[in-house]
Amino acid sequence: MQGVGFRWWTRSRALELGLVGHARNMSDGRVEVVAQGRGADIAALEALLREDPSSHGRPGRVDAVVRQEGDAREGVTGFVEK
Repeated sequence: MQGVGFRWWTRSRALELGLVGHARNMSDGRVEVVAQGRGADIAALEALLREDPSSHGRPGRVDAVVRQEGDAREGVTGFVEK
């Protein structure tokens, strides 16, 4: 369940980790997070998404995180909310 500010929170954590990409709402209520950067930084973001939200003030509840790896896309800058 996405809480108000979830994409903003995700964007803030990704920028702190030096990642680029996006967080966007899907039509079925899920949120897609696409992140590019160093493997350790992506793993850190994934860990934050998996943690209990009350431990660090994340808005919303994450029921599942599915990690898919692929080739980095050229020209991606910043981390945006879509």
